[in-house]
Amino acid sequence: MLSVTAVLGLIATLALAPLTRPDAGEPAYAASADSPHAGDTQRVEVAADVAAPAISHESYTAATGPQTLVAGGTNHDWAKLVLVFGGFPVTDENVVVITQWMREENGPDNWWNRNNPLNNGNGSGGGSGLGSYATLQVGAEYAADSLRRLSFYDAIEAGLDASAPAATTAAAIWQSPWATSHYGNGAHWSTSPVPVVDAPASAW
Repeated sequence: MLSVTAVLGLIATLALAPLTRPDAGEPAYAASADSPHAGDTQRVEVAADVAAPAISHESYTAATGPQTLVAGGTNHDWAKLVLVFGGFPVTDENVVVITQWMREENGPDNWWNRNNPLNNGNGSGGGSGLGSYATLQVGAEYAADSLRRLSFYDAIEAGLDASAPAATTAAAIWQSPWATSHYGNGAHWSTSPVPVVDAPASAW
């Protein structure tokens, strides 16, 4: 009986004694599913009528600036430059019709001729459209000015503002007094894709 009591006492002692971590010499308690959490606890209560705050997702748009287009240096960049200076939408339809127009005036391989791709008489010193500009950038500024300021070209302006199909704006160009030939009322106007052609850096 005495031996049984001693064994039970030893078991009770071991059950109460903390285990020791061999690396730190500190007591280590074995956790069980019934053991309470020994660390600090926090409790946060939120009223049921509190709504989550709205999350703001910022949006950004990028606009092509004149210097970026000048650095590009192509006929397509010049067409976009006219649109930018005129405050017109820089869209595929608008670029297509401007580059087609440039091809009808000077041809794609020498589109920068006299820095006047559209043979614009406004500010070029050539009333017939055969004048020159100091740079292609200046030529783009005057082309945009003509389209915005001169009432002869209101239908072209409206087509560009609406980013109308290229064929619609082209028809407005034919009907305007820009070219005395009226481009054969479209018979002389090609709608094939206009190749991308660089101008000499000196032209800009």
